[in-house]
Amino acid sequence: MKLAVLSAFVGLSFLCSALVFAAPDNSETGQPDALDEIVVTATRVESAIRDVARSVSVIDKEQIQNGQQLLGLDESLAGVPGLYMQNRYNFAQDLKISLRGFGARSSFGIRGVRIFVDDIPETLPDGQAQVDSIDLGSTSRIEVLRGPASTMYGNAAGGVIAVFSELNESAPYVEAAVAGGNYGYQRYQLKAAGAYRSLDYMLSGSHTELDGYRDFSRARGTAVNGKFGIELTDRDVLLIAVNQTDQPQAQDPGGIDATQLAADRRSARLLNEQFDAGEELSQQRIGGVYRTDRLGGTLMLRNYYVWRDFTNRLPFVAGGAVDLQRFFYGLGAQYSFPDAMAGRLKLVTGFDVDRQDDDRQRFDNNNGTVGAMVFEQNESVDSNGVFLQGQFTWSDDWSMLAGLRYDDVKFDITDYFLGDGNDSGTLDFEQWSPSVAVNYKAESGVVFASWSSSFETPTTTELANPDGTGGFNSTLMPQVAYNYEIGFKSSRASLFYEVSVFHIDLEDELIPFEIASSPGRTFYSNAGSSTRNGVEAAISWHASNGLTADLSYTWSDFTFDEFVEDGEDFGGKQLPGLPEHFAYLGLTYAARAGLSATFETLYSGSLYTSNDNATAVGSYAVSNFRLGYEWSPGDWMIRPYIAVNNIFDEQYNSNIRINALGGRYYEAAPERNVFAGIVVDFRRSSTAP
Repeated sequence: MKLAVLSAFVGLSFLCSALVFAAPDNSETGQPDALDEIVVTATRVESAIRDVARSVSVIDKEQIQNGQQLLGLDESLAGVPGLYMQNRYNFAQDLKISLRGFGARSSFGIRGVRIFVDDIPETLPDGQAQVDSIDLGSTSRIEVLRGPASTMYGNAAGGVIAVFSELNESAPYVEAAVAGGNYGYQRYQLKAAGAYRSLDYMLSGSHTELDGYRDFSRARGTAVNGKFGIELTDRDVLLIAVNQTDQPQAQDPGGIDATQLAADRRSARLLNEQFDAGEELSQQRIGGVYRTDRLGGTLMLRNYYVWRDFTNRLPFVAGGAVDLQRFFYGLGAQYSFPDAMAGRLKLVTGFDVDRQDDDRQRFDNNNGTVGAMVFEQNESVDSNGVFLQGQFTWSDDWSMLAGLRYDDVKFDITDYFLGDGNDSGTLDFEQWSPSVAVNYKAESGVVFASWSSSFETPTTTELANPDGTGGFNSTLMPQVAYNYEIGFKSSRASLFYEVSVFHIDLEDELIPFEIASSPGRTFYSNAGSSTRNGVEAAISWHASNGLTADLSYTWSDFTFDEFVEDGEDFGGKQLPGLPEHFAYLGLTYAARAGLSATFETLYSGSLYTSNDNATAVGSYAVSNFRLGYEWSPGDWMIRPYIAVNNIFDEQYNSNIRINALGGRYYEAAPERNVFAGIVVDFRRSSTAP
């Protein structure tokens, strides 16, 4: 099978290369090279994608917002190679995001991948993140940095997803959107943006409701998102981002076993209903980023504060109800020197200081009613990091990039529930993260090679003791990864093509498991070592007649090398929860008359549900279709649309719960379903003097 896949990949590479070399040279057509046009900032230095010796994907506003249901990031990022996503429809568990395998272990929230919104971290100092506060209806751009990036961002940087809200619109506008569809889907949004003197502004409010395909999966949420840019002087800009998110209901239907799945795909686990499993949350975020050009360089300062109130109920009695009051904040600075050594050397240096303070209580869950307290502790995490990156260009074609970062992550627990003893304590993890890369600009494109490292500490939740007591599971260690990568990217006229091959060695990989006394709650252990090999390829073609084609393919071979747990040897087994192959095909047609249509297919190969690889879930392909029409009478824009998800009514699972007790791996995905909406936009075509 591996030989067949590699042969197919080689064939695809030759085909793409033929297309690349057959396309007209940009110097002859007079068209700019997209590798120079696309600028990314997720690398901490604003650079053309040609100069970034890493695998980077960029998603624009049209792909994010036009005709989408706007339930989760996976709608927009489905075509990014190496990025595998599950769990769009269980809002109590959050979207599961995996980049080259990092994040696959998560049973709640996001692990191993750093998330930023308007340059403000959504990832906590301990490495966990949520994306429930991201307002996709006001998002203009998403950058995905694929592969380990601890040199830039420290803990839990197996990859980076940077989300940017709209700002700097050409003309002031007010926009209203309404959508609805099967399974009780409703969404309403009102958005306004523009400029007044030295102030750019965007303010958006949205409300979403979904009854869900499965029983007991209702969710409701409201979000207010704002972004403001203030031009203080010609050289000084202050960006302020604010967000308020309320999710008063997110039911958790739980994972079910194969027998229950076959009998009724829409059913919920009975214990989840009995114990009223689910969560409620409220979060407020405010942050500022200040940029100034001084002394031949650019200084950026950031400061942010986030408050999060969270409660959830799990399907068991002892400690099954959780109340969490969280406050996390941080500040950082970086200074870039773009013109050292006559412009041949670019340097950026800086520091990050982030703090997390959690007051966590657990109570008995008496069939959905909160009972006696059984656990109370304060969990604080201090994360400090300093970094230095440099790019040296020794000729017009060759450049070298190198970086080094030092991080100190300290966990401190104060136990207030002393009836079972005092479990207070501290853990301190220190790590150096180096990287080096070479970039070569050939006539046909850019070739790059890189080596980088990353590390990932257990989160405060993952450090929980399986014996049910407070304090830390002191046996857990951070996982460390070493990434080797070689890639090629090219742009000729209307065609963009990229391919990368990577090898990752991991030590002490964090693996989830469940125990009989707390079904539905996940604990963690370390694997000895594991290996990840993969190939990522993508093609994007834009025709002059309005047709766009996007194709991506990922092959992965993620294997445990040394892993013995409870006397069972998992050496040679595949990492569960991830397919060996997955791919995306998207075809979009946008006519000048205002008609637009998109057809897309997502393919996922088979995958294993547990460490022993005893049970496999079959492959599937899901196709979606969107149709819209846009016309602009005067200052108005009106865009109705209709969409069909899962056109061919494929039966598949939207999520697999890895190593779930009792074979409760499966969360069934919706059947064929329809939604429709309309967007009305009033935009001033001219501004009064």
